[in-house]
Amino acid sequence: MIDIPTHLGAGMHRRDSEHGELSVSKRIEVTVGPKRADFVGNDHLALQGAVDYVTRLGGGTVRILAGNYEMGNSLFLRDGLHLIGVGDDTVLRKCPSAATRLVEDTDWCYNEVFVKDPSVFRVGGGVLLRGTCPQYGKPLFVKRTVVAIEGNVIYLDKEPRENFWLETKPEAATLFPVITGNYVNDVTIENLAIDGNRAENENLNGNYGGGIFIQDCDRIVIRNVTARDYNGDGISWQVCDDVTVDNCRMVNNSDLGLHAGSCSQRSIMTNNTIIGGKIGLFFCWHVQHAVAENNIIEDASESGISIGHRDTDNLVRNNQIRRSGTNGILFRDENNPARDPHRNTFEGNLIADSGKKGDCIAIEMRGTAEDVILRNNRIVDTRRRHKSRERIGLRISPHIKNLRLDNNTFEGMEHDIVDQRS
Repeated sequence: MIDIPTHLGAGMHRRDSEHGELSVSKRIEVTVGPKRADFVGNDHLALQGAVDYVTRLGGGTVRILAGNYEMGNSLFLRDGLHLIGVGDDTVLRKCPSAATRLVEDTDWCYNEVFVKDPSVFRVGGGVLLRGTCPQYGKPLFVKRTVVAIEGNVIYLDKEPRENFWLETKPEAATLFPVITGNYVNDVTIENLAIDGNRAENENLNGNYGGGIFIQDCDRIVIRNVTARDYNGDGISWQVCDDVTVDNCRMVNNSDLGLHAGSCSQRSIMTNNTIIGGKIGLFFCWHVQHAVAENNIIEDASESGISIGHRDTDNLVRNNQIRRSGTNGILFRDENNPARDPHRNTFEGNLIADSGKKGDCIAIEMRGTAEDVILRNNRIVDTRRRHKSRERIGLRISPHIKNLRLDNNTFEGMEHDIVDQRS
């Protein structure tokens, strides 16, 4: 149940006497909480009501009071929003996921889906349609909101614009990001915690979900946020410019801690702590002019930092990368030199105790990357020697070009540098 405030105004406006235009002198601010708030409630409906209210009045601040908020759908961001909690006492927790099979075809233009078990869903809740494209065989993931349920039919807020046909065994599931934004700009999220409830949720691929997932957005700031226990990525952004993630904590997410996604430009990732998951910091496709600085990345089961497809002109500086399962830093290889990660600078980083079996390689440079700078990095291994593995500080593939090595130090290695170019 949500109490809608009737006493709130749209803020004070003044007319600029010189230009004859209105400018905002004070933006609206509302609170959400389990009690004694402008919007009273403890689920996604109360949160979304507050966000949409301030958006209709030109944008402003939504303060989420202390409490546990059950997320039966994503909280959808809007332009010009400042979303702020009271730290780890504000917890947005994903509800347990469930799935059911489709029992009739759903075509790309339908907004109705026939399911085996409609009790899985509720009106206003999130739904993921997943299957395989019957024409091309590619995996399909479509996120929507349930707007009505009648018998075994769930009605969607928008058509899926994909075909989910029975021969591909499609399903509908209650999987979604906890916070999401699509085509919104100038948003700040800070001082709250996201609990992905990993134990009670299936995995959702980081190209479609995460504790926070944003796509086609610009000028987003995420600060002092904890994203934990999501069965997928902690924070993922795709096709976004000027995203800042600062002083956040990504803990025990199953896949990637920070996923700087396809074609994102000028991402700033600073002062974050990433613990667990497969890869701590993942540079996806065509991520350029990013800065990753003063981050702590520990206990990734694969790589601490992974960089690859057209990820160029990035600066990775003063990070601490410890106990990665395979490599501290991995330069991925492509089947075309034009697609490799060129002109990246890694300086002042600590890479410690990389790899758990076989050759333990702190920095693995595969492929044909050109004009990479490795400067003032400290590569160490503090563990006891083991007869079944060799510790290698830096391995350079035969096709790396114009690599600059400057004042890097190595401690505890069987081989400081293995240069396959010679």
